[in-house]
Amino acid sequence: MDRSDVDTKIRELAEPFNKKGVTITEDTTFANDLEFDSLTVMDFVAEIEDEFDIIISMNQQAEIENYGQLVDAVTKLQAD
Repeated sequence: MDRSDVDTKIRELAEPFNKKGVTITEDTTFANDLEFDSLTVMDFVAEIEDEFDIIISMNQQAEIENYGQLVDAVTKLQAD
């Protein structure tokens, strides 16, 4: 999958978690813009890991602050 495909799939996965209907851009932050709490983040990450058959480590999660960084990370993990 290329970055565009990963982006499309993650947007689909994010829909049920995006309770406020925020328009997601590359710079959308999970904590501030989407108001994800820690439990929501864990559930969202689990969905992504299941969908892409990858594991996003806690260290990687701590470094991902916005949507674009998440897409890049998933794209890279899938390629490895």
